[in-house]
Amino acid sequence: MMHTIRSFVLRQGRISNAQRRACETLLPKYGIPFDKNPIDFEVVFGRQAPRILEIGFGMGDSTAAIALAHPEQDYLAIEVHTPGVGSLLNQIEAMGLTNIRIIQFDAVAVMQHMLPPECLDGVHIFFPDPWPKAKHHKRRLIQPPFISRLCSHLKQGAYLHVATDWEEYAQQILEVLTRESLLNNISADFASRPNYRPLTKFEQRGIKLGHTVWDLIFRRNHITAYSSGNR
Repeated sequence: MMHTIRSFVLRQGRISNAQRRACETLLPKYGIPFDKNPIDFEVVFGRQAPRILEIGFGMGDSTAAIALAHPEQDYLAIEVHTPGVGSLLNQIEAMGLTNIRIIQFDAVAVMQHMLPPECLDGVHIFFPDPWPKAKHHKRRLIQPPFISRLCSHLKQGAYLHVATDWEEYAQQILEVLTRESLLNNISADFASRPNYRPLTKFEQRGIKLGHTVWDLIFRRNHITAYSSGNR
């Protein structure tokens, strides 16, 4: 059993009236309640299409932009914070997007119970909480048990794309992903930002201040997940 990783803290935060209304009226339409049974993606999206999982979408700006630019793909977006969920719901409705579904729950539990084996064509984890204090590093999402479990849900050839603006965390992520036997790095170390990942407002401000963002893109190799020596 995978060790439980609590990679987030539920903060009250400030939620706008529009975000609250979206959660009340739109989440039943675009959301998937947490359940202990596997998702049937064809039923949820009403079609067979490439499936991309996004873990921790923040306010959802990048999620909506990517889904709008790639209507041929379906996106399962996971976030625990209500303001972000409300924000993405409003964008889905305003843009008329039909290829996003949201689960407002812990990503670790969703993987354990709701994702079938080898069901994903890609995974986006953009700017996960770096938990910069050393005593909090154990809360970081990108750790070997989490990546090991995540790989079992990737199809052969599927990709995992992680981006962070925290250099020390970037190095740790590179080490964790490199040590996972089911993953191969598409670059020597860090990758260039692919066109499909839009620059966020936060990232644009950081670049103007001289900050760096590290992208890591790995692909699932053709070793069977259940025969790996790490399991």
